[in-house]
Amino acid sequence: MAEDLIAELQWRGLIAQSSDLQGLTEHLLAASRYLYCGFDPTADSLHIGSLVPLLTLRRFQLFGHRPILLLGGATGLIGDPTFRDDERSLNSEEVVARWVEAIKQQTNHFLDFTGNNPAIVVNNLDWTAKLNVIPFLRDIGKHFSVNAMIQRDNVRARLERADQGISYTEFSYMLLQSMDYLELAKLYGCSLQIGGNDQWGNIVSGMDLVRRHLSQDTFALTLPLVTKADGTKFGKTAGGTIWLDPEKTSPYTFYQFWLNCADADVCNFLCYFTFLSQAEIESLRQALAIRPERREAQKRLAQSVTEMVHGAKAVESAQRISSALFGGEISSLQAEDLQQLQLDGLDSTVCSNGDGLLSVMVNAQLVRSTGEARKLVQGKGVRLNDEVVATPALDINFEQALFGRYFVLRKGKKVHHLLVKSAL
Repeated sequence: MAEDLIAELQWRGLIAQSSDLQGLTEHLLAASRYLYCGFDPTADSLHIGSLVPLLTLRRFQLFGHRPILLLGGATGLIGDPTFRDDERSLNSEEVVARWVEAIKQQTNHFLDFTGNNPAIVVNNLDWTAKLNVIPFLRDIGKHFSVNAMIQRDNVRARLERADQGISYTEFSYMLLQSMDYLELAKLYGCSLQIGGNDQWGNIVSGMDLVRRHLSQDTFALTLPLVTKADGTKFGKTAGGTIWLDPEKTSPYTFYQFWLNCADADVCNFLCYFTFLSQAEIESLRQALAIRPERREAQKRLAQSVTEMVHGAKAVESAQRISSALFGGEISSLQAEDLQQLQLDGLDSTVCSNGDGLLSVMVNAQLVRSTGEARKLVQGKGVRLNDEVVATPALDINFEQALFGRYFVLRKGKKVHHLLVKSAL
């Protein structure tokens, strides 16, 4: 089983570094093991990059091991300096605690918390909140060489910047993360930490701390940081970060992100972000090579990841919205579909009953002038909820709107804009 697990991670491209891959394989083969990954609350939601470690925890669980989801209620108060150019802003205890709870609720459905190898959620604030500084410095700090710490890439880069430097607060982050590994080794016999490739230094420091305190062998496994073939940053769009929270990134926009990924990226993303088999992914790879215009791989990726994160109804909604905007009937949209479009799916403008359509189009920056708007209407180039606008003199009347609140305005064949009834 362990050989199969490591082979699974390898063909998916999920192993960036390992402290001892052969030793880890043998260790996993001998018994069900505890492993953990930490997630610091830097916002009230995780983003799609967090799916890689989350799903890797699940992959280990499917092979019989016990994942520990560590939430950084303590480390989130400090801030990880890894590959940051500047000092983080410190958030209050109340804000971080709220973010921890939000992320806990968000991640609940990614792991199985019942059965023979149930997952565990822990908060590192539980063992640091009442920590005394003298025992911390004597029992933890004495094992860390400042000489070695300042040679770490993330620390050295900050030290070399005359305008920034690094505070002792962020410098201490490595000690706190290392202590997490020690505490979980004591509590559960945890013997493996996984994390992003940028966490290698912090993870091996934790391994060393466990060895010094417990004389216990532990392991490190890092995952690749997801990149895009064109060099642009993964998980970002013109509209901003792609979040897991549907109130921050709608399921429709989430679905569209995956649907629009490049041919050069899609097969790698299928490996990282889905549980499709190697045979299925290879079949999609071949289909992509033969008929790229059909975008079968992208459609499967979008369907799989959106369903996993938001559920089957979200996929249906995303597909319904896509169909309506690109050739279907706007009247087929449901109220929740239009709410998603208002959140982030389309540019929108708030207006009131009686507002002139031409002025609304100017205010929405769909045209430069009412004269341009008039010509578009006269050329039958404007639609409201599937209906061609017949007269430039039209005033907005929300009694005719979808759900009494929404008009989808289409300019030409491709430009859509949402008109939303004012709350006043």
